[in-house]
Amino acid sequence: MGGCLEIEGIEFHWLGHSAFKLKHSGLVIYFDPYQIKSTEKADIVFITHEHYDHCSPEDIAKIQSNETTIVCNESVAGKVEGSTEIVSAGEEIEVKGIRVKAVPAYNTDKTFHPKGFGLGFIIELNGKRIYHAGDTDLIPEMHSFGVVDVALLPVGGTYTMNATQAAEAAATIGAKLAVPMHYGSIVGSKEDAEKFSKMFSGKTIIMERE
Repeated sequence: MGGCLEIEGIEFHWLGHSAFKLKHSGLVIYFDPYQIKSTEKADIVFITHEHYDHCSPEDIAKIQSNETTIVCNESVAGKVEGSTEIVSAGEEIEVKGIRVKAVPAYNTDKTFHPKGFGLGFIIELNGKRIYHAGDTDLIPEMHSFGVVDVALLPVGGTYTMNATQAAEAAATIGAKLAVPMHYGSIVGSKEDAEKFSKMFSGKTIIMERE
């Protein structure tokens, strides 16, 4: 699969690692921009947590304008410039017409991401529920997320779920389509994405970095 995936009018661009750009009806949304080439200005930037490979002020600056809103938790807000919308896990807000739910993201068998440190996001765009998991393991709260149309899930292991755990997570949230991420830059490889695809009984699309 190439660097762009289109689902009912929504463009998904994988920018490497956990970074994505989504476009729909003139709205430009980024998740965790890191080492990106894109300079297309953002309407909304979602930052899942403060680690350098997810919260990169240098990369945010590439896509930021006076109109950009950064959605993040309080610790990230202290590290970035510009307009922020601060959320905590469990909160639901609306940003520029987009419904957003912040959900937990944490490790259960490692210490890199303690509970409360980071977030995942479920957004509603053009009638689709899109879940960016952030850096997380398979966690009990996923049972309450509801069915997700598109799930962007880490598969690289070490700091997050591995491919097997991510496949279980995809099944738990009833993902209609899963896109593996968090591999190929710092940890993990395309083999992890391919293993995930074999383990998950639903539809998987392995994207190429744009």
